[in-house]
Amino acid sequence: MAESAAGRGTPSAWRIPLNRWPPALRLGGALVGLVVLMALLSLVWLPADPNAQDLLGRLQPPNAAHLLGTDQYGRDLLARILVGARASLLVGAVAVGIGLGAGLALGLLAGFFGGRTDRIIMLLLEALYSLPALLLAMLLVTAWGPGLVSAMTAVGIAAIPAFTRVARASVLQVRAMPYVEAATALGARPRRVMLRHILPNILGPLIVQASLTMGAAVLIEASLSYLGLGIQPPTASWGRMLRESQSFMVLSPYATVFPGLAVAAVVLGFNLLGDGLRDLLGKRSG
Repeated sequence: MAESAAGRGTPSAWRIPLNRWPPALRLGGALVGLVVLMALLSLVWLPADPNAQDLLGRLQPPNAAHLLGTDQYGRDLLARILVGARASLLVGAVAVGIGLGAGLALGLLAGFFGGRTDRIIMLLLEALYSLPALLLAMLLVTAWGPGLVSAMTAVGIAAIPAFTRVARASVLQVRAMPYVEAATALGARPRRVMLRHILPNILGPLIVQASLTMGAAVLIEASLSYLGLGIQPPTASWGRMLRESQSFMVLSPYATVFPGLAVAAVVLGFNLLGDGLRDLLGKRSG
């Protein structure tokens, strides 16, 4: 789904002063923070009703009454973009939760036990990995029916293979460490070894993967909504906004440009954040 996270971090990596953080981490954090603030702002304030139509004020450019202009139905673009930020982050967060939870469990089992368990798990994942994440999500949503829940679940399932690969690779590295071998030799149960000795030491790569997956999840959700398979009206969605406004781009490009910029900012922000975290953790562990 997204480029697999590599490298292994240590807790001390998080104590590096802010001015020594990689530029990608600072820029990505700023972009992500801005979008999170937009989503939180939409919970307590909106400049207008995002679904209120005004056909006499359709396709207006940015002005004092509508800071980003209006769409083809006269709806306030700023209000709809703020609501769309909340919807996109919700889909991304739930998808990451599904992918991380299932991928971590499968990766722990595959990496720790190896053998037949590893082969079976990886064989199943290879079947999922053979399909692009967007295509897999489209197939699942088509089977279940369009909607917010279907989109979140489908994107989450599409994220499982990447998380599993990262978790498995990290477990294989940590499993060979002396303290893990010592705990096993002393008779510690597999569950205790995995949860106490392995899990805390593989969180770094998983955090990086979560950031990369958030960006991919937002992009896939926008693609599904653009195709009519994602978030359904009247809830605002950046992908649906792009679809509905493309026919009016010549008359008023604002209704297309601003949602497109929002999607690009989120995807860029989370990818920069993931790359920055990988550099930070890799530099510290090296």
